[in-house]
Amino acid sequence: MSLALVALAGQRVRLVPKFTLGETLRYRIETRTTSTGKTTAPIANPEGGSKFSQTVDLLVRLDVLDVQPSGAGGPGPVRLRATYERSASRSETDAFDLEASSIDDQYDRLQGHSIEFTVDPDGRLTDLTGLDKVFPGRSQTEPALSWTNGLSSGAAFPRGGVTIGQHWRSEKPLAGSPISGLLWRSESTYLRDEPCNASARAKAPANRSGRGSGDCAVILTRFEILRRGSAHSDATPEDYRRNGLRTSGKWTGSGESLDSISRATGLLVSSTQTSAQNMDYEIRSASTGSSIRHVGQVQTQSIITLVSGPR
Repeated sequence: MSLALVALAGQRVRLVPKFTLGETLRYRIETRTTSTGKTTAPIANPEGGSKFSQTVDLLVRLDVLDVQPSGAGGPGPVRLRATYERSASRSETDAFDLEASSIDDQYDRLQGHSIEFTVDPDGRLTDLTGLDKVFPGRSQTEPALSWTNGLSSGAAFPRGGVTIGQHWRSEKPLAGSPISGLLWRSESTYLRDEPCNASARAKAPANRSGRGSGDCAVILTRFEILRRGSAHSDATPEDYRRNGLRTSGKWTGSGESLDSISRATGLLVSSTQTSAQNMDYEIRSASTGSSIRHVGQVQTQSIITLVSGPR
């Protein structure tokens, strides 16, 4: 792997990964999600559950298939293949739920399966292929794809680089919610440098790449879910409106992550994240007036660890 950055003490560093064609990395991803809540609908379901939890354990081999140069001298698009060498999901619910069993089966089938995707310089994941053969809906794939965010976390950092003690903010839309105008607002701090093995030794096997661990930049990020505009403005997203629906209510959340990023390679070495989302919203038919109301909370904990490859 080529150096993503070279910096003397006190200088700014750019924590941007620079991949090398043909290299292989392995990440372990552990995620636990717990949902509690109640849905009120015109037709009551006495057997409906109020609590659902899912634990996902993945080991992913990442192969670099193509690296495109950038005309501006920075990193260009990177084409990657991810092979799920281990994939297991276990779900628990307080009610009989065929869908939960189906999701577990889909993760079991994911083992040995490969997907391909491109990471653009701005951090966007594009041209994803292969996952639809296992998961019929994109909403079910979040734990299987959550680790990809760490591959491009540096895209949200200041372009001029960062120094120890620096703070910066970023925002991005929260997609898929029945409430319009929601966004993730993050505030990050470059806390310190420490040996990369110090960040990961309690979570992963020793580095098998045969190379030194080097130093990692430790980044703390706190985030919250906010809504643009007035709290009394229409909350209906356009796709709901086109289908004759109106929405109202609120959706809030907060959390934090502690990430260790290699100063030598720009790669994510480890990440620990916790978050909680609270929702209370109603979806109403504009023509009939019938409605569904959902009140609930979703808590998520995840650990992502680079277990082999350049650091």
